[in-house]
Amino acid sequence: MIPLALGLSAVLTVSGAALRFGGASLVRTHRADALRDAASGAAGAGRVADLLELPTMLQPSIGMVHSAVLVAAAIPATWALASLTSGWMLGGSLVALGMVLVLAGDAVPRSLGRAMPRRPAYRLSILLAWAIRVGSRAADAISDEETEEGEDDESDEQEHEEEFELISSVLEFTDAIVREVMVPRTYMVTVSASADSDQALEVAVASGRSRIPVTGDSLDDVEGVLYARDLLRLRDTANRPVPVRRLMRPAHFVPETKRVSELLRELQREKVHLAIVVDEFGGTAGLVTIEDLIEEIVGEIADEYDTEEHMVVTEDGGYVVDGRVSVEDLSELVGVRLPDEDWDSVGGLVLGLAGRIPEEGETFEVEGLRLTAERVQGRRVARVRVSIR
Repeated sequence: MIPLALGLSAVLTVSGAALRFGGASLVRTHRADALRDAASGAAGAGRVADLLELPTMLQPSIGMVHSAVLVAAAIPATWALASLTSGWMLGGSLVALGMVLVLAGDAVPRSLGRAMPRRPAYRLSILLAWAIRVGSRAADAISDEETEEGEDDESDEQEHEEEFELISSVLEFTDAIVREVMVPRTYMVTVSASADSDQALEVAVASGRSRIPVTGDSLDDVEGVLYARDLLRLRDTANRPVPVRRLMRPAHFVPETKRVSELLRELQREKVHLAIVVDEFGGTAGLVTIEDLIEEIVGEIADEYDTEEHMVVTEDGGYVVDGRVSVEDLSELVGVRLPDEDWDSVGGLVLGLAGRIPEEGETFEVEGLRLTAERVQGRRVARVRVSIR
């Protein structure tokens, strides 16, 4: 019986180590990478992408099952050691057993898994999916029991919901790319490089911007960035206007596919607050500021000078939405999954449905919704009316 008990303990310890190894690899895997690998035919990548849809449940669920497995491994090993030794020898053996379980079953595989994202998670995806399913059900059972006992009041639940939303925002932030948070080029406020400081100051005051891109021949030719404080300082010291080119500072350029988490660290390191976003052809796609990135985590930031702008308005049983509203946000609002593979914004979706620049009042239907181009400005759809059929 003793060899059997030790063998069972060894099997459970290895299982716990595999679970910790795969779990550490899983939490270091980006869902976008898993989806790309799944499209390439990598075994297990699709299952991992599905698991990463609820990232806040991963570590608690895996941790609960992992702890149970290690406790189960300790029981037969303790019984076997107690049968073989006694006294000080038994005490030393139990200490050694604890160290083996902690190192071999937790610390070492956790460290290895963190250093090896994606592949270990793919290979152990079946084990991880089982652990997450069991762990989440156990957590639900504990939560239900606590609720029945009245240990959680309404204020605690609200606080937990707020914490969950913040954590979810942080996790989504790590997967977002710059194109999803930038100010599109059509909404950029710029000043021509041929202008002088007085003209630039008028633009800064009218727009309320503290940093303004300076363009050359076109919007795709960004030569630098002009700071409003430099204009104000010049106005106090100079008697005549100065060419903008003499005042502008170098622009910071980033690709639209860069992760926002990486960009935030980059802007902090370079001490830059505004970056020009370029597309794959080198053209200007938009701009992004540190404030835009932080708002992805904590929500909209407004000061006493900001005017409130309603992006979505409820009217006549439907909605009137700004063309800049993301397709994903509209999908959540109406409870319908809308195609967002090719278009990020609702205005872009209407353009895609039309296959051309639509006329104002023109209507298109998709997934049970009626989308009407209520306002078209130039080549973009500025406002869309959404009706549910």
